[in-house]
Amino acid sequence: MQTRILRPLAIAMTCVLGLAAPAYAADTTAPTLPTADIAVESSRSAPNDQFRALVYFEASDINPGDLARKVNNTIGQALQTAKAYPAVKVRTAGNSTSPIYGKNSRSIETWRMRSTLALESRDAAPMSELIGKLQQTMVIGGINAAPSPETWKKIEDETIADALAAFEARAKLVAGSLNKKWKIKHLSVNTGGFQPKPVAPYARAAMMSADAAPAPIEAGDSPVSVSVNGQIELME
Repeated sequence: MQTRILRPLAIAMTCVLGLAAPAYAADTTAPTLPTADIAVESSRSAPNDQFRALVYFEASDINPGDLARKVNNTIGQALQTAKAYPAVKVRTAGNSTSPIYGKNSRSIETWRMRSTLALESRDAAPMSELIGKLQQTMVIGGINAAPSPETWKKIEDETIADALAAFEARAKLVAGSLNKKWKIKHLSVNTGGFQPKPVAPYARAAMMSADAAPAPIEAGDSPVSVSVNGQIELME
């Protein structure tokens, strides 16, 4: 009879102890360390050492065949002129032909055609001289200057190093002021891209005379910015 009574009691005590064990373990976890959020930013200037330009020729004619010959002849002459400037890469960048309808009419009165050339160079001087010659018969669609990919990466890497050094200095300042040691809990490095910078004040200038001066190209530079955001843990 005693055996039947004690067995359930022993089982009940085991269950109570089992439930109490997790609560006891939770109380022994390490306390959360205090943290500090830190954000810094660094910037440098990257020289604009790559230049791009668009030039185009546009004409209209009743006869589409005559129109095509006129446009193609002008583009051919431009490509021939560009051969004297090996430092400038030239490629065709599109052709378009569209009908022009008469007012209140569905009939085609004439045709319009445009052909575009893209120019690229790492040297501003020959680029400027070539554009000055091409704009005797063509129109400048735009001139842009920007750092080359190699230059941008070099300056961006240097800026990242600057930003990380600034983060470390700020972390030491914060922790030292509180008489604490510190370690990084998490860190993020944010870099921004760049946009080509327009450098021609007359991006859509009209055709120039035969004695037109070279197109002015001021290289300048582009800002490179890097921000570092993170959190440090403060320790005794």
